[in-house]
Amino acid sequence: MSRPAQLLNLGTVPYAEAWELQRSVAAEVLDGSRPDTVLLLEHQPVVTVGSRTGDEELHLPAEVEVEVVETDRGGKSTYHGPGQLVCYPILDLNRHGRDVKRYCRDLEEALIRTLAAFGLEGARLDGLTGVWLAAPPRKIASIGVHISRWVTTHGYALNVDLDPAPFTSWITACGLEDAAFTTMARELGRPMAVEEVRPAAAGALEEVFDLVLVEQPLVVVR
Repeated sequence: MSRPAQLLNLGTVPYAEAWELQRSVAAEVLDGSRPDTVLLLEHQPVVTVGSRTGDEELHLPAEVEVEVVETDRGGKSTYHGPGQLVCYPILDLNRHGRDVKRYCRDLEEALIRTLAAFGLEGARLDGLTGVWLAAPPRKIASIGVHISRWVTTHGYALNVDLDPAPFTSWITACGLEDAAFTTMARELGRPMAVEEVRPAAAGALEEVFDLVLVEQPLVVVR
């Protein structure tokens, strides 16, 4: 039976504010005062680094002014900016199987279903986390998670319509040398708004995690 959960549709949120919101929501999910909750949002330009990031991955040009934030998620470096749909599922894995690898595969499956709603065929690559378009491989979504006492934070970032250059010219995103990055807009050959993708993303999460998401009013944080 599907479980009720909350969906918080947020606007463009500074990274530090979103991280603090995640911690607050995670505490409530942990103590049972809040059901599983999904945050959908965009970030202002920011480079985030995970626990396995090496110094050699950061090579920001001198003229670039962008915040670099060390996080508690797994994985390596990545870039967030407007035009990218960021999804933070805050779930109690006691209700979804206490299996970290399965959780990451489920996030990939949700991304693959989201892309399929727009006629794009997402794929997994052996040994790599995230979702790609194949032939030739182009990365379109990144995943990095943190799990504490079986409650999840962080999540995925799906490139909807933004310049992917920072993934390669500012950083070695995800620690991948010579990887190509793409966006939904580039692949479909038309402009796209993040708002266009939100319903498909929410629906895919409902299917994969067996949830019924109850949407909260749209909140724009400035």
